[in-house]
Amino acid sequence: MAAYSKRHYGQRRWQLDDPKLIVIHFAEAGSIGAIYNIFAPNRPDAEYGELPGVCSHYAVGAGGGAVEFVKPGIRCRHVVGLNHVSIGIEHVGFSDREVLGRKAQLRGSLRLTQSLRCHYGIPVKRVIGHAESLSSPFYKELDPDFRGRTHGDFKRASMRVYRRELAKLGDC
Repeated sequence: MAAYSKRHYGQRRWQLDDPKLIVIHFAEAGSIGAIYNIFAPNRPDAEYGELPGVCSHYAVGAGGGAVEFVKPGIRCRHVVGLNHVSIGIEHVGFSDREVLGRKAQLRGSLRLTQSLRCHYGIPVKRVIGHAESLSSPFYKELDPDFRGRTHGDFKRASMRVYRRELAKLGDC
């Protein structure tokens, strides 16, 4: 991760010292075990062919239970341009709508996100969907082959719903 960070952010660091964002994803997977099996081998990722492999700090299952894969003090490769400042949360599921439609999963995700944002002082507006990454003021990508790349999970409309529900949990 230190070498990746040097290539993409200009600083050889593997630590995530002061997270500024929480990035919400869905994994296109049907279980937490399937998500883990994607991340655990640390193979070059299929899309970019680069190490370290993709990962996420947390995953939230369909029933609302959350699992920590990587401690939040370690950078994790889950979103181009923001790995140096963000915590990633994957969700079991195949679409934004599916995840938002599962009440137990949404409740579990919101509880985890609220806990993390309160612990790190991250405001609700800095909880973003992967598809919103390019509009973040923290976006930084030095490699021209990666610049401007993102995924379609958790589009702005879905994140409006998510942030509205998160805000209902109140201040930290």
